[in-house]
Amino acid sequence: MHKQFQWIKERIIEGVLFLSALFSIFVTIGIVAVLFFETYEFFKEVSIVDFLTDTQWTPLFDEKHFGILPLFAGTFLTTIIAIAVALPIGLISAIYLSEYASARFRTAVKPALEVLAAVPTVVYGYFALLFVTPILQKIIPGLSGFNALSPGIVMGIMITPIVASLSEDAMHAVPMGLREGAYALGATKFQVAARVVVPAAFSGIAASFILGISRAVGETMIVAIAAGQQPRLTLNPLVPLETITAYIVQVSLGDTPTGTIEYKTIFAAGMSLFVVTFVLNIVSYWLRKKFREVYE
Repeated sequence: MHKQFQWIKERIIEGVLFLSALFSIFVTIGIVAVLFFETYEFFKEVSIVDFLTDTQWTPLFDEKHFGILPLFAGTFLTTIIAIAVALPIGLISAIYLSEYASARFRTAVKPALEVLAAVPTVVYGYFALLFVTPILQKIIPGLSGFNALSPGIVMGIMITPIVASLSEDAMHAVPMGLREGAYALGATKFQVAARVVVPAAFSGIAASFILGISRAVGETMIVAIAAGQQPRLTLNPLVPLETITAYIVQVSLGDTPTGTIEYKTIFAAGMSLFVVTFVLNIVSYWLRKKFREVYE
């Protein structure tokens, strides 16, 4: 009787887990289906060649242009700035926590570092607009109140815990025998960290970098608040610009009628962003899988 009850209990748990996994798959399929259908309707009215090559994005103006390049320029410019901040700080923090910090210090500091990832992004947005931007304006005369530099820096601060935590996990998983072998050959602690541990954990570190980039590409509130809403094809971080996510917010909260070509632009922009982040996550998954295979 007890074995039969245990068997039923196991089947129920298995069924619940299966339904949970199935639900997540259906949600993903539903999101992709909605994006694909609405994007298909958009491209019935707008040439995909113009969408990918036109240098102007003015779907809400009388003279309409549907070139996604200005939004991509804003998205990737803020992402590059964020990565330039997050990667060195995150990697240096990870090396210190993995190779130099004591176990007690690591246990205390790592959770505190990860608290940064729990701060609402709208708080980061106003932090960029009301704190970082005024400081930068004192350093860089003529800097616009809305610009790419300030939200890019704050986005870098936001994704630093992702890079630091995942990179530290990758380095912490490197077998101790590699370190001991290097020490036996007379290597210093820094040489062991830079020339043994980091190369051995490269796949995991690269995966953390790509996840950080993916997080920065998809960030919404920071750029919507602090970057401005002026789509322009430029690489100048000192002027206002607009990202894909900021444009989606602008249209979603505006008075654009549902079903119009202007409204459908958010799905075309969203599909473009989905493709970019999907590719980045696939690369990250491949790197993590390769990292596991090395030490299994």
